[in-house]
Amino acid sequence: MSVTVRVPAKVNVQLAVGAARPDGFHDLANVFLAVGLYDEVTVTPAAELRVTCDGPDAGQVPLDRTNLAARAAIALAARRGIEPDVHLHIAKDIPVAGGMAGGSADGAGALLACDTLWGTGASRDELLEICAELGSDVPFSLVGGAALGVGRGERLTELEVGGAFHWVFAMAGRGLSTPAVFREFDRLAEGREIPEPVASPDLLAALAKGDPDALAATVSNDLQPAALSLFPELAGTLAAGRGAGALAALVSGSGPTTAFLVRDAGAAEKVAETLRVSGTCGTVRVAAGPVAGATVL
Repeated sequence: MSVTVRVPAKVNVQLAVGAARPDGFHDLANVFLAVGLYDEVTVTPAAELRVTCDGPDAGQVPLDRTNLAARAAIALAARRGIEPDVHLHIAKDIPVAGGMAGGSADGAGALLACDTLWGTGASRDELLEICAELGSDVPFSLVGGAALGVGRGERLTELEVGGAFHWVFAMAGRGLSTPAVFREFDRLAEGREIPEPVASPDLLAALAKGDPDALAATVSNDLQPAALSLFPELAGTLAAGRGAGALAALVSGSGPTTAFLVRDAGAAEKVAETLRVSGTCGTVRVAAGPVAGATVL
């Protein structure tokens, strides 16, 4: 018997970042939107825990116990007093180290798959608690849709969305380390007061209306200057997407994937084609959201 779970990527339509806390983390107001790029995690009983992976960027995925999918299996097994003896196979389509929560998606997918395979009967609250222990973005990967994350981003309030939003994503030629981007944020912020992060009421209203023009006017990412400082070439990608007619252009999360909000599916194809021939980025993908979170297939 095996269980396969499909789990989506995310884009941050708002990422407001507070000052560094004593524990090294930052308080966030993180408005997530799940989009239709997916990893699939398949769990099968095995003699011992092992991880395999295929798909784009698979060579960059760790296959040991540091992998979030492996850590999820270990965490759930420990709570039930059993051994995490499973083969975890990740069919990867979400960019690695791209600011779209690909690793977090695998953690949430593995957790739900193991819970289903083992019949643990864990409640949604328990699964979300484990997700929060695994990482700040993992709870949203389980929930999907749209949500506001506060604290480190792990405490979620689900949000109403009035329609589909269409996106184009441009992948960079290399990854960016999330901790390195936060360190650069702290360096750039040195000597100035950082306001408490809060969700934009106008942005939440735009989501609820399903209005892409209103959303475009309100999207923001406080980590974008840090990402551009570490990866200046991203400025050219952002300019190419804007020049092609995107309503808004921003770095997704900690980057280096760049995200372009467009009005509809036709506009998405036009912007995507312009980016493909621009010479400013690698792979270009089109997706819409919101979509469901981790789902057993």
